[in-house]
Amino acid sequence: MKNVVFIPNITLGDGRNNSYKYSVKSWKAWCDKNDCELLVWEDLLYPVEYMKITWQRYYLFDILEANDIDYNQILMVDADTIVHPDCPNFFEETDGKYCGVRVDGCYEWVLRSIGEFGNELFDGMTIHPWNYINGGFQIVNKNHKKFFETMKKFYDINSKQILDAIEKIKAGTDQTILNFMLHKEKVDMKYLPIRYNLQDLYRKNTIIVDKGMQHWMIDKLYFLEVGWVYHFNSIPPNPMNRDANYWIERTYKELF
Repeated sequence: MKNVVFIPNITLGDGRNNSYKYSVKSWKAWCDKNDCELLVWEDLLYPVEYMKITWQRYYLFDILEANDIDYNQILMVDADTIVHPDCPNFFEETDGKYCGVRVDGCYEWVLRSIGEFGNELFDGMTIHPWNYINGGFQIVNKNHKKFFETMKKFYDINSKQILDAIEKIKAGTDQTILNFMLHKEKVDMKYLPIRYNLQDLYRKNTIIVDKGMQHWMIDKLYFLEVGWVYHFNSIPPNPMNRDANYWIERTYKELF
C-alpha cells in the first residue's frame, strides 16, 4: 500500500484554477520522488449549490474505494499549493494521527469565524484559536473513516443551516466546522510545522502585490526560504493583478 496525495481540482468556469496544472505537476514530481500515488479529483459529487467543493472532499474514502485505490495514509491538499521538490516526506512524521497545520495569520478572520459558526451551529460553543488548523492540508488514514462519516452526517442533517451560515458569516465554508468537529469528537491530533502548509503569504509580507511595496521589499519569492509547501490562499485583488494564478505559475517555474 502506498501513501496517497489527494487534490480536488474542480473546474467551475471562473478561471480560479487556471494555474492549478502547475500545482498538480509539482505534487506529481514529489509523489514520484517519495513513492506515493497522486489522485486528482475532478468530478463533482453534488451541485455546488447544495454542497461546496470543500465539503465534498470529506467523501475522500468513498472516492478512493470507487477508484479501487488501496492506501496507507492520505494527504488532502488544496490545489492552490506548490510543493518544493526537496520537501521531506511528511508522511513519516504523522505517528499515525490525524495531522494538520495550525493557521498562522489573519487572526481576526479566525476569531470571527469561530464566534459566528459557534453561535449558528454549536450552541455558542467555542474552541481555542491556537489549535485551529487550515483545511487545505490534512493527513488521515483508515482510522479516520468514522470521523469523515460523522462530518458527512453532520452536513446531511444541517445542510440548510450550514449553507445559510456560510452566506451570512462569509468567513469560511467547512474549515471552522471541521475544527469544531475535531474538538467535539476528541480526535487525536498531531500538529505539523507550519513549513508544511505555509499560508497567508500576502499577510506575511513574502510577496509583492503593490508597487509601493517595492520601496522596502525586493521582488523575490521570500517564502521559498521559510517553508516547503506554499499555499496561495487569501491573496486580495491588487493593483498589479498578481492573484493566486500568477504566484502559483511563477513559483513552479522558479522551482522546476
